[in-house]
Amino acid sequence: MNRIFLSFAAVCCIVLSACHKSNNSGSSESFTQVETDVINDFVNKTAVPKYASLAAAGVTLDSTIQSLVANPNAATLQVAQANWRAMRVIWESSEGFLIGPVEANDYDPNSDTWPTDYHQMDSLLLPTTPNALTVEDIEALPQTLRGYHPIEYLIFGVGGTRTAGDLDARKKQYLSSLATDLKNIVTSLDSTWTSAAVPYAQACLKAGSGSTVYTTKQAFFLDITQDNGMAGICNEVGEPDEDGKMYNPYIHQDSSLTESPYSGNSLADFKNNIIGAQQVYLGVNGGKGMKDLVAAKNTSLDNQIQTAFTTAINSFDNISGTDDMRFEEAIFYRRTQIAATLKALNDLQSLLDNNLVSFIKTYVKD
Repeated sequence: MNRIFLSFAAVCCIVLSACHKSNNSGSSESFTQVETDVINDFVNKTAVPKYASLAAAGVTLDSTIQSLVANPNAATLQVAQANWRAMRVIWESSEGFLIGPVEANDYDPNSDTWPTDYHQMDSLLLPTTPNALTVEDIEALPQTLRGYHPIEYLIFGVGGTRTAGDLDARKKQYLSSLATDLKNIVTSLDSTWTSAAVPYAQACLKAGSGSTVYTTKQAFFLDITQDNGMAGICNEVGEPDEDGKMYNPYIHQDSSLTESPYSGNSLADFKNNIIGAQQVYLGVNGGKGMKDLVAAKNTSLDNQIQTAFTTAINSFDNISGTDDMRFEEAIFYRRTQIAATLKALNDLQSLLDNNLVSFIKTYVKD
């Protein structure tokens, strides 16, 4: 997100030792193999599939929105809303690793800048506004008027009250172009990892062995751990100041400051952010994650980090509760639960920023 204020070819390795080592021991060969496996699996089983799924979701959302524009009714609107939410799950979990092109090439701010101002959008939609709202026009708009959240406003409306009948010709033109623009953004992001002249996946796979981005493996592991990675997203969600996703609307008791206020999807966004970071730590699809690196030398620290992730993620359910309360309401009625989640996120971030970073600097030497 950007808040205002602001299998790919794997590196083949020969296993030199398969011996299980105790808590704080292990041959350099076996630990080096784990390092390589974690990097390969992050690329091939976490990052590349995630961005491919995001690109596919962008195509699906664009298709369903074009159907809504062509035939606006309750059914097509409902499908568009469901596909918007589904795409958000993928996108928000991908923010667990905001490394490389997603930030460097502005894919994040071009698609996920917020909060939006619906008055500003309504002004753009006036018939007297000299903007044809083509895809090219959308690309030239301020970032607050592009991406997920203007689409959210158009298909959900203030308070989630949008009906298909509300979509006049100009709203439909804006919505159509927004969806195509978003599809183009996520398709391009996917290609930067796999089919660019120098695919970013290769920069990761070659960490410590010829990568111009990560001259050492340690640099790679620090990147997916610190500001651009797991600790960074914990800070973004739980930071106790006005830049914090949760804290700012919580402390001001202002639902317009939430990330996804029209759909009421903010709490799901936050939770999926941390689930995405957890996926980096645990690994997905049978692959190794950072936990395998940590457990090879310090099982106690691994247990601490895994517990902290579970605590933080589960705490979101205490906010929503059995009545599935939205964050936009919870800032008024479940403040104690929100405070507990903020603490859990800060505790997790501290473990990652301090203990895990120290671990990486101590043990990853290549």
